Amino acid sequence: MDKPTLAIIGGSGLYNMAGLADIEEHDLTTPFGKPSDPVVVGTLRSPASEAAGNNQRVAFLARHGRGHRFSPSEVNYRANIFALKLLGVERIISVSACGSLREDYAPGHIVIPDQLYDNTKDRERTFFRRGLVSHVSVADPFCPDLSAQLYAAVQATGATVHRGGAFITIEGPRFSTKAESHAFRSWGMSLVGMTTSPEAFLAREAEMCYAVMAHVTDYDVWHVSEAPVTVEMVIRVLAQNTQAAQRAIAGLAGSLAGERNCACGSALADALITDRARIPDETKEQLKPIVGKYL
Repeated sequence: MDKPTLAIIGGSGLYNMAGLADIEEHDLTTPFGKPSDPVVVGTLRSPASEAAGNNQRVAFLARHGRGHRFSPSEVNYRANIFALKLLGVERIISVSACGSLREDYAPGHIVIPDQLYDNTKDRERTFFRRGLVSHVSVADPFCPDLSAQLYAAVQATGATVHRGGAFITIEGPRFSTKAESHAFRSWGMSLVGMTTSPEAFLAREAEMCYAVMAHVTDYDVWHVSEAPVTVEMVIRVLAQNTQAAQRAIAGLAGSLAGERNCACGSALADALITDRARIPDETKEQLKPIVGKYL
């Protein structure tokens, strides 16, 4: 069968993808260990894709594992992204729960952010190590082209969606203190979550387009007239938004075709700094799916 054109990484509350046919499960191993769960690949059919004759193969990966077994700090982000690369995926949509740090981004809304602030401390952030150094550009950490297409796809569902905003990733698994939440607001952050870093940076290193469909579940703990965030609150709002998310993904998958119109596919072209003669053969072999075309 054809390789998947798009991958969905489902976060809290989204552990499977409805509408997939001809399903295959890939239980992969990577140089960085096992991904969170087997990657499910299937054909996603929607009215838009049927009309265009463009039924696409789509990969789905449960970020926390089915049954939500891994905390944000325990997720093997490198293995997850590398596994999708092995399957030939070029575009990734991350579906993430988040708290809002802005009055106008209300619970139940969907946001397609355009900036990212990494406030984590205990995670592996790069594929490059053991004799191969890369300094990849992430000034714009989310693919502008894929983000624009995702925004249009969510709009088409009738859901309330916003474009833009800075997403801060905290270590978790606890929620923020009020002091932290107010500090993030004073920094100009719009959303707070626990998993977008280092996922977005690893996708860029792997030359994959990456965009986030952020589901606002709460106002974190800064809002004086709203209750502080709880797990029950997060799951309830995500359950309400799941149908819109799946319709948007189906519409987006049906419209994707042909070559990418962005720079993500050549992100490493000017990023590898190590003298080629000094790169260990073992490292070259391990990272071949990512850097093979340059070495």
